[in-house]
Amino acid sequence: MTPHTNITSPHTRRIAVSMSKVGPKHQVTIPKDVFQNLRLEVGDYLDVQVRGNTITMVPAKLIPKEDSWFYTSEWQAKEREADKAIAKGEVSGPFTSVKDLVAHLEQRPKPKRARKT
Repeated sequence: MTPHTNITSPHTRRIAVSMSKVGPKHQVTIPKDVFQNLRLEVGDYLDVQVRGNTITMVPAKLIPKEDSWFYTSEWQAKEREADKAIAKGEVSGPFTSVKDLVAHLEQRPKPKRARKT
């Protein structure tokens, strides 16, 4: 069971704070109310950071190495560009066959390429 302490200061009202104790293997138990509020699950990862004298733990998801390309800044910029185009209705299809898709693509004007000097 996690003890609760009431903390007061001249500038704040009385608040309940969950307390945890560091165990012999440097383990910290996350209080049940915090665990539930953050919808954590056993086995979830936390990003642990030190800021001054404060330890912060932020829920994190690990990304498989083979999927890391999706989270690069370049790819995410293209994702935002695509989202904007979709929001503006700049989409084609749906197509009933690959043949219809290819015919549509062949009818579109080809983008001008920069000439090499």
